[in-house]
Amino acid sequence: YHFLVFTDLFGNRTHGVVVQCYRASCQEGVVQNGHRWNSTKSRLYTPFALCIISKFPYYNALRDCLSCLLVQLRPARQADFEETIKEFSAKLSLVPLPPPGQLHVSFSLRPLQVVLPSREDQDSPVIDIDLHLPFLCFTHTTLLQVLSCLLQEQRLVFFSSDWARLTLVAESLLLYLQPLSWQQPYVPVLARGMLDFLMAPTAFLMGCHISHFEEVATEDLILVNVDDGIIQSSCSESIDLPAIPLAAAESFISRAECLQLHYDLELCHLGVGTDANALRSQRRDWQRRLNSQIQNIALELVVNIFRGVQDFLNHEHRVFNSEEFLRMREPADQLFYKKVLETHIFHSFLRDRLNRKWDTFSRMEQNTKNRAMTEIPRRPPMSELSRTGYSSYTSPDNRLSKRLGASLPNLEQPSNDTITVISASRPESIRKMSPDVGLKSPKKAVKIFRIPEFPPPLAYHYVQNYYSDMAASLGKAINATPPDESALLARYHYLRGLVNTVSNRRLDALEDFQSLYKTDSDIFPSQMVKSLVDSLPDVERLQADRRPELKRLISRVKRDQELERASHGNGHEEDAVKRFQLPKKFMQLEEFVKCVQESGIVKDQGTIHRLFDALTVGHQKQVGPDLFRVFYTIWKETEAEAQEVCLPASVLEHIETTECVFKLSSSVKTSRGVGKIAMTQRRLFLLTDGRPGYVEVAQYRDLEVSSAPFLLLRIPSLKLRVRGRKEAFEANLKTETELWNLMVKEMWAGRNIADQHKDPQYMQQALTNALLMDAVVGSLQSNKAIYAASKLAHFDRIKMEVPMMVPKTTAETLKHKINPSLELAAPQAVDVLLYTPGKTHRQLWVSVSGGKVMVFDASSWSLTHTCHVGNARLNCMILVDKDQVWMGSEDSVIYIISMVAMVCNRQLTEHRAEVTGLALDADKYSQKVAYSCSAEGSIMVWDVSTLQVSLQYLHIVLADSTVQKSRNELWSVCVDSGEVCIWHIKDTTKPFHRVTLPDCTGCYCMIKVKNQVWVGGAGRSSTKGKIYILDMERYQVLKELHGHTDKVTALCSAEDRYVLSGAGKHDGKIAIWKVE
Repeated sequence: YHFLVFTDLFGNRTHGVVVQCYRASCQEGVVQNGHRWNSTKSRLYTPFALCIISKFPYYNALRDCLSCLLVQLRPARQADFEETIKEFSAKLSLVPLPPPGQLHVSFSLRPLQVVLPSREDQDSPVIDIDLHLPFLCFTHTTLLQVLSCLLQEQRLVFFSSDWARLTLVAESLLLYLQPLSWQQPYVPVLARGMLDFLMAPTAFLMGCHISHFEEVATEDLILVNVDDGIIQSSCSESIDLPAIPLAAAESFISRAECLQLHYDLELCHLGVGTDANALRSQRRDWQRRLNSQIQNIALELVVNIFRGVQDFLNHEHRVFNSEEFLRMREPADQLFYKKVLETHIFHSFLRDRLNRKWDTFSRMEQNTKNRAMTEIPRRPPMSELSRTGYSSYTSPDNRLSKRLGASLPNLEQPSNDTITVISASRPESIRKMSPDVGLKSPKKAVKIFRIPEFPPPLAYHYVQNYYSDMAASLGKAINATPPDESALLARYHYLRGLVNTVSNRRLDALEDFQSLYKTDSDIFPSQMVKSLVDSLPDVERLQADRRPELKRLISRVKRDQELERASHGNGHEEDAVKRFQLPKKFMQLEEFVKCVQESGIVKDQGTIHRLFDALTVGHQKQVGPDLFRVFYTIWKETEAEAQEVCLPASVLEHIETTECVFKLSSSVKTSRGVGKIAMTQRRLFLLTDGRPGYVEVAQYRDLEVSSAPFLLLRIPSLKLRVRGRKEAFEANLKTETELWNLMVKEMWAGRNIADQHKDPQYMQQALTNALLMDAVVGSLQSNKAIYAASKLAHFDRIKMEVPMMVPKTTAETLKHKINPSLELAAPQAVDVLLYTPGKTHRQLWVSVSGGKVMVFDASSWSLTHTCHVGNARLNCMILVDKDQVWMGSEDSVIYIISMVAMVCNRQLTEHRAEVTGLALDADKYSQKVAYSCSAEGSIMVWDVSTLQVSLQYLHIVLADSTVQKSRNELWSVCVDSGEVCIWHIKDTTKPFHRVTLPDCTGCYCMIKVKNQVWVGGAGRSSTKGKIYILDMERYQVLKELHGHTDKVTALCSAEDRYVLSGAGKHDGKIAIWKVE
């Protein structure tokens, strides 16, 4: 047996399994050496080969099929030989391929039971191969060298005396690189007549018989001897190529050493089996577990090599900052990355990252993101700083209760609070990780569906009966599967829909695909259903239109088809990946904004506008390429210098673990000694000369800074007064004095505003402003440099001109703020909020524009997942059945997200208008039911376990209104009214009480918390968002809270102890309030 891979002109691969054998033929009257032998018969053997070609690499399964075929061919007569092969081929064509997931398909070919394994998910390849073969052929170090050559797209040639080994080893190695995909020519078995292919100037991966080694070794190639486990170049016995980064390689080796590669050791404690198929099943289970372990180890290697690539991408402009990425790697690893960054395999990988593809790489990087740490805190790049700004912050005067700590523990901080949990890691080559790091992912149990026996004669009538039997078997499997195993149900529906399609039961097939779409839309075969719909005769089309569910399915297929055509018109954008390049011409404001965002310096448009004003002080409003190059160089050099600051242990013990030095002055004389002034995100301290020591200067909130304009007088030295100290701190910074004074005042102002508003983003923005001031002064080098830098003193100017005072009631109730739009160029409206409790994982679900859902860890307020559900705005969310979040959308669909897999693979499409509300209840039989309503007045009652509508009725729904039920009362508000109307349930003719909300133009959301009703709205005198707290007993307004600069659009409760509010697009933040 051996294996082939064929590649067409478009890069599509097909796979072949070949068996070579000899067939005996008897002839009389054979002439031998000029004599005819008529007295006896001589036996001759004719070589022949059989090859099965498949679109999928079912190497083991197809080898089993050929083995069964040979058993049938041995007793077959010469006349029946071809007929037996035709019948064998026809039988294989009757086998349905399993959909992605945990359902495999099994069929009997006698004497063996053959299993077709399914793909793990839609984006994963079929794995029907023994992935441990390369570990048996190569040492771990040699294996890493081979993988390094593949990642650098070298010209590789594999050699072996066994043709089968060539393909199996090459296929395994390419699977190790998943989700990276080999983009170059790939011919694992090269015949002697095709050796000229090895002269191709491009990169390739090919395989030859070992007998051609000397002939091939004359070319400039990487030669891999599979039999001996050796890799060398054709020029020398070693390879002169950069190795895989050391830390990632060490982690791979330590993990690989834990593998159990020998099946015989698995059998030591087992008895001798007597059933061949049972023994084969046992071997398959062992191989599947081993393959899973190897996939995890290989994926961890890829993640460790390319960890943090996402930090250097600009999704809006589809730009990858390769220079910055290289600079952040370890010096010893940079040559490796330089070569890899130029490859097609990496370009394809980048394209998937820019398209926000959520694959195995993304999941593992997310799961292990906090495990790669350096020992010493270093300044992160601004891309990392902006992404970690979702973290906690509280004022020292407003600590939360220990009871809250059980659900939102990170809000209860020690007194030396943090503006942001900036990762203490530098996104460089990761440190060595323990062998068992984060790879224990729960594997779902594999189910095997056994198809019926093949029909004896393959006539039409018997084949139809065969399909009927298979559909009946699938129906029994569906009925026997409990509703909570929705993933398995979806795969059964997929197979039955496929069987009904090929047997021309089109309407039955559409019903199965409709059930599949509702249960798991990820494996919905859009093209197959489209072809099925197009092939419907007129009579069946009329029948389908009479069935509401089928009619909806057909209309959805047409709509998706139109959307696909529209997206193809912009398809070139999906493939484009640009490298960041410095500008070559003068830039107006719009071009400058785009260039700064692409560079990764900062994304916020307001900050970039102020930077533009600073760089264009005193001349025409445009930034030249030379000026921007100088500014960019100084910014990166300052960032690199701060990252190289190595603080001794005696200093580290005085600062927090998350603190980083962002700016370090030159060595100066101060009132506290000689040394360098260090600026972190929390404080200033003096790093003394000689033996490095720590001298506290001040935390920013303790500074006493005057509000006088800073440019009235020249400042001879930096003089800082600290609350509680008699003597001021003074430093002779010489030419740096005015810059440091400017930066310190901005940090102080940002600290004060952040304390007032409980919003860590203000401090983060102040830090960004201070660092930009430093780069502006360094790049301008003129007498107007300080004045130009003052354009960036945003918070200092606010403190002087318009003090941002927070009302006392608001300050006492407000606990914290987070900004879900932190990574974006402009804020987005918060449409819906949902808090999901749990023993270990408490989460906040945030819906923003266009169906985008962000999930935050409620213990650290870090962003953990982002997903898209449709393209329309979401109106409501609700937690259902512990593992499901239902989301009602403007496109009339209810999307269901699995909280475990974090994917949306189920949809409820019965509503005909936008879904406006969701509710949950348990009926008298303790069966969970869900309620949904839509804009046209339809209310549906859903059986949560089966996702079927159990009841549907019409009701009058108030447009643009929110209703809250309490006791025997209904509370309602409207977007165009500043009143809360309270109704009796039994008398809805008119409200029996109205509560007028002061200074309110309209209400957008309302929730009940304990004995209070919280109403979110907008102020009458301004556009500032307001929250009103009403007493349900006395129907009075208890509090009026001012926490947002735009209308309050969403409210949710966190275990009735805290309320979270979200605001419109001019604010886009989420506030956390304490419930009394």
